[in-house]
Amino acid sequence: MSKWTHFDGEGHPIMADVGGKAETCRRAVARGRVTLPDAIYDAVKKGGIAKGNPMPIAEIAGIMGAKRTSDLIPLCHIIKLDSVKVRCKLRDGDKSVIIECEASARGVTGVEMEALTGVSVAALVFYDMCKGIDKGMIIKDIRLMEKSGGKSGIWRAADMEAFE
Repeated sequence: MSKWTHFDGEGHPIMADVGGKAETCRRAVARGRVTLPDAIYDAVKKGGIAKGNPMPIAEIAGIMGAKRTSDLIPLCHIIKLDSVKVRCKLRDGDKSVIIECEASARGVTGVEMEALTGVSVAALVFYDMCKGIDKGMIIKDIRLMEKSGGKSGIWRAADMEAFE
């Protein structure tokens, strides 16, 4: 018997057995930001860049990324997601785009990785859409903000307001 959930007794990787766990409603919210050079900030604020508005494209990509999490994260369970919402918001104060992904499912394992993957993919697509203007964007602060469901219950980041 292994003391690890993702390795068997001989040290080989395994997908954790969640077959005996109770199904509960699960929800996770993750956020991240892309800091923007002035030229990108100004272009997005005016309505878009030569390729179009990068924010809705990043939102669609984030949803697609959340749906493909198990293809990207080794040993991650395939989850039937009930809902994924990705929102990009231009923030004037620090000239950044805040990206938020909310994922929910009824299942036996959490959706934190799906929410984090949604934010990550959305940030990468935003970068890709805008890199022709300036490659100096910084993707940062990708983190879980809150989760609910499962045996650990509700968790919220202590400094959620600081991220607004």
